[in-house]
Amino acid sequence: MTFNSSYSQAAENNKGPIGEVLVEAFASCRHVLELASGTGQHAVYLSRLMPHLVWQTSDLDVNLEIIAARVRAEGGANLRAPIALDVADLPWPVPPVDAVFAANAVHIMSWNHVIDMFQGLDPVLEKGGLLALYGPYKYGGAFTTDSNARFDEWLKARDPLSGIRDFEAVDDLAAGIGLALQADHPMPANNQLLIWRRG
Repeated sequence: MTFNSSYSQAAENNKGPIGEVLVEAFASCRHVLELASGTGQHAVYLSRLMPHLVWQTSDLDVNLEIIAARVRAEGGANLRAPIALDVADLPWPVPPVDAVFAANAVHIMSWNHVIDMFQGLDPVLEKGGLLALYGPYKYGGAFTTDSNARFDEWLKARDPLSGIRDFEAVDDLAAGIGLALQADHPMPANNQLLIWRRG
């Protein structure tokens, strides 16, 4: 059975490349919290790809019905129904986990909410745990491509508080809670998959 009432072509396009990286990165992890699960497509695919993981979906209240329907229709035994989680509502209502994943979230939320995200992560991510963030970034204040610069303009026209973030600023937030960058994987469509580990 396939659930089609909410569908992201971008998620379908990038789930394979993301999975190729995370299968190796999350090999020794056991419990993943996915932030901003969106349509639930990543959760379904990645939890099937890594059946050793308990995969916990989460999002804002407004998106929970969409995710829950997809989890019921397509999810396996290791995929959990979504919980309501607003990154700015601290502390988060979740137990400790050894991995956190989010795709296409950092450039959608405001910078203050990115800061909140790392504050929320602090008590949740266990020692040795991994944080994996997928999406576009700037480096040294510069866009990696002209298309990302245009995408940033589109984001800001839609919501002035959103926008493609500087890698260095995000990495500083990660370092502030004891995370060290492990890998920066170039991905299709001018995106990156960044992985940090907690020391």
